Amino acid sequence: MTVRLTTLPNGFRIVTEDMPGLKSASVGVWVTAGGRHERAEQNGIAHFLEHMAFKGTARRTSLQIAEAIEDVGGYINAYTSREMTAYYARVLEDDVPLALDVIGDILLNPVFDPREIEVERGVILQEIGQALDTPDDIIFDWLHEVSYPDQPFGRTILGPEERVAKFTRDDLCGFVAEHYGPEKMILAAAGAVDHDAIVAQATELFGGRARGPAQTIAPADFIGGECRRAKTLEQAHFALSFAAPDYRAPDVYTAQVYAMAMGGGMSSRLFQKIREERGLCYTIFAQAGAYEDTGQVTIYSGTSGAELGDLTGLTIDELKRAADDMTTAEVDRARAQMKAGMLMGLENPSSRCERIARLLAIWGRVPELEEAVEKIDAVTAEDVCAYAGRLLSAPTAMALYGPVDAAPGLEAIRQRLVA
Repeated sequence: MTVRLTTLPNGFRIVTEDMPGLKSASVGVWVTAGGRHERAEQNGIAHFLEHMAFKGTARRTSLQIAEAIEDVGGYINAYTSREMTAYYARVLEDDVPLALDVIGDILLNPVFDPREIEVERGVILQEIGQALDTPDDIIFDWLHEVSYPDQPFGRTILGPEERVAKFTRDDLCGFVAEHYGPEKMILAAAGAVDHDAIVAQATELFGGRARGPAQTIAPADFIGGECRRAKTLEQAHFALSFAAPDYRAPDVYTAQVYAMAMGGGMSSRLFQKIREERGLCYTIFAQAGAYEDTGQVTIYSGTSGAELGDLTGLTIDELKRAADDMTTAEVDRARAQMKAGMLMGLENPSSRCERIARLLAIWGRVPELEEAVEKIDAVTAEDVCAYAGRLLSAPTAMALYGPVDAAPGLEAIRQRLVA
């Protein structure tokens, strides 16, 4: 498999990975503009803009956009995260030029018809309502807000209803002008792809665009705090978050191995102790996330209101115990799970496409897979124990939702962590 990179004079980057033997490909444009790039009055507009991309261009109606890809058996989609917005398609080999033409069209020629804006506003408001009705979804938004209070990075991606209800065509056009310059775009393609042909077509589509204005983003500062929302639900939802390394930090892989060992599978400490031994929950997991300038280790579980105190206490005890007795066998298993998950996930062109886009955005290059494997393999049990010890005094945030009146507060949890 061969990764090739070309940068056009205006800063637009094209990265491809040929995967011999495949008859299909994934192609998309990743824009380094997401939720954290919004001003307070814009909160939710990056996601709104993603929705509007499929609502018509100067060349195609919304139906024609869908038909162009689905007539050849492909699919097209998009997503918004805190740091990026992606527009991508999966098609057969011969239809890669069509997919790139459609993606270029929705990025370069959107009409933002006011009637379609009103239709999609209703769709997004329904999406916000659905999230609010999904406790094990919305709790992570609340956890993020109290982890990064009063910061762009801490705001929800969907945005509040009152903001979404007021966005106008001018607002959408303004965000595009600010953040959709060619130097902030990465065209990635993987599978049955021809790099030179893609570069030629991308040059025709994007090469004439002028760079956008220079932008600065507010740094993310994990401060921590508590969100507690009592409601009559069947389960009490509990989420705990700790400040963790950003994705360029030396110990980012240690944090990921730690999270895997603590709550990454059925053999993990939290799963075994809290679900298998005590039967206090159905779901419990831990995960590590890394971003440009911050990171989080997050633990989530759901249980009854009566059992919530026991569950939180046992969780804290397991976090403390990991600083003293994390074993080599546990670390070996966590490393194996991480490597297998990473490698298995890259057996299809969509995953490969996203990987090369994200790595290029982070590093300005696409490191070989072996680099990540070597860094995972270099993490030792001693590293994980030391990291677990540091985590106990790291800034902490907590979100609770449901029958949670009797749950311990964040200050009590912090005191138990360091006791």
